[in-house]
Amino acid sequence: MPTPVAVRVQKRRDALRTAGLRPVQIWVPDTRRPGFAAECKRQSKLALEADKADAEMLEFMDAVLSDVDGWSA
Repeated sequence: MPTPVAVRVQKRRDALRTAGLRPVQIWVPDTRRPGFAAECKRQSKLALEADKADAEMLEFMDAVLSDVDGWSA
């Protein structure tokens, strides 16, 4: 016989499915893993270097930034 918690969870899942939703499992990086921060820094530096080497992209970004003057959230 299912436990009361299991019954509540199943009812909630059934309600979500009835609403047209479905469960999805995704895998994400483990931020607690040793070396995670170092890998983030490494990839950030690579992205920075790639951005510096792309003058056309920098010009585009500057043009876009000049177009947002006066915007408010």
